[in-house]
Amino acid sequence: QAFSLRPANNADAAAIKRLIYQVGINPLGLHWQNFILAIDEQGQMIGCGQIKRHFDSSRELASIAVVLGWRGRGVATAIIQELIRKENGILYLTCRTGLTPFYQRFGFEPAKYTELPPYFRRIYHLSGVLQRAKWAPAEDWQS
Repeated sequence: QAFSLRPANNADAAAIKRLIYQVGINPLGLHWQNFILAIDEQGQMIGCGQIKRHFDSSRELASIAVVLGWRGRGVATAIIQELIRKENGILYLTCRTGLTPFYQRFGFEPAKYTELPPYFRRIYHLSGVLQRAKWAPAEDWQS
């Protein structure tokens, strides 16, 4: 089956919340205006993701969720690629250690504490179990 991507609208807010709760990820800061949705051929949401903007101007790739029956079929990859395509500069994310290789495919790399903006330093102190990563466009990388 095929799927397409589109920006979320106000009518999608409840479905986004339901999916985030179903997959058990951070339910804070869910603003439908920031979301890209993956939609199946019947018009049902099968995945979502957003860029969160924090008080310190840092931006976070967040809320990447895919319904169980669609996992492993490129939905999360398409959502992430679209979110990255629309952003300029550095993106951060927090993820479970086991997901690090998945996000490295998109150019994310583990970040040192000293590289983290204030928001992520706060998160670091709140939870030592999260893997920190950042993404920068290739032209911003230093060798």
